[in-house]
Formats: sequence, C-alpha cells, structure tokens
Amino acid sequence: MSDWIKQALARKRVQRGRVIVDEPNERLVLGVKFAIGMTAFLSMLEVAHLVVLGSWSGEIFSTITGLVGTISGVLIGSHA
Repeated sequence: MSDWIKQALARKRVQRGRVIVDEPNERLVLGVKFAIGMTAFLSMLEVAHLVVLGSWSGEIFSTITGLVGTISGVLIGSHA
C-alpha cells in the first residue's frame, strides 16, 4: 500500500537531462495512510448508521468530507 502512496507524493524533476526523484518524508506518508484508513472506517460507520438506525448522520458525513479534502490537498499540494 505504501508504494503507490510514496509514488504519488514523490517529486520528480529534470536536471541536466536526468530525472531526479525526491522521496517524501516518512511522516507524511504515515499521515496520508492514517487519513485514508480513517476515511474508510468512517465510511463503513456511516453505512452501519444507515442500516441500523435508518437515518443519515450529517456529522459523520462532514468528517468524511473533511478527511477526503485533507487527503486531496496533501496529494495535490505535494506536486505544486
């Protein structure tokens, strides 16, 4: 799992005709892994909430939305 996350966060630059890959910080990779895991967990929690209680939880959905925005910001911002 960490290989594709590291590839997505790695910066590639061309210097004198060679491609240089700058590896991301390990703490950043772990933070993105944690955020992806929490998003998956909260999505399952929302589905369980719908099945068991039969109602939508706006709080859980807003947390999922915030985590997805954070993950997207980190991945997009790392290439800026």
